[in-house]
Amino acid sequence: MSDSYVRYMDKTREYYLGEGYRNPYRWAHFDTIPFTPLTKPLSECCVALVSTADIAVRSETGGHEHYDKSTFVGQPYSLPSDLPVERLYSRNEHFDHYETNLNDVNSYYPVTHLREFTAQGRIGSLAPRFHGVYTSYSHRRTLETDAPQVLRRLREDRVDAVLLTPI
Repeated sequence: MSDSYVRYMDKTREYYLGEGYRNPYRWAHFDTIPFTPLTKPLSECCVALVSTADIAVRSETGGHEHYDKSTFVGQPYSLPSDLPVERLYSRNEHFDHYETNLNDVNSYYPVTHLREFTAQGRIGSLAPRFHGVYTSYSHRRTLETDAPQVLRRLREDRVDAVLLTPI
């Protein structure tokens, strides 16, 4: 039987074993899930996007990318949610270059779709900022540093629901 999808978990295990690690990669596992059911319809919610994509912003003329200290690799970053999708791209180099690409920003950072859903009334509103967390492969860093920073920002923006997108 031939698989028509990328077997990332298998590839990750093989990679770490091939690098000489004695134990296979252990995926994060949580006995309790810290999510809360919505208390109102999505059509009344303020929605934000949180991604592990390394999103960068081209200048308005399409030239050099905009560098902001808040978008340096290694710390959570926030970007205005109304940036035109044409100005967004990913600097991320940590994906399977043989099986996929990052040409379609909306496939991993679906801002256009969120805007369409808002215009259709399916989503109440979009948060003023979207957020990113770089994949550090550290459960402790994610739980103790990155997630609390993003949660603080989401609360500042009075967000009701979050769409999480990995890369």
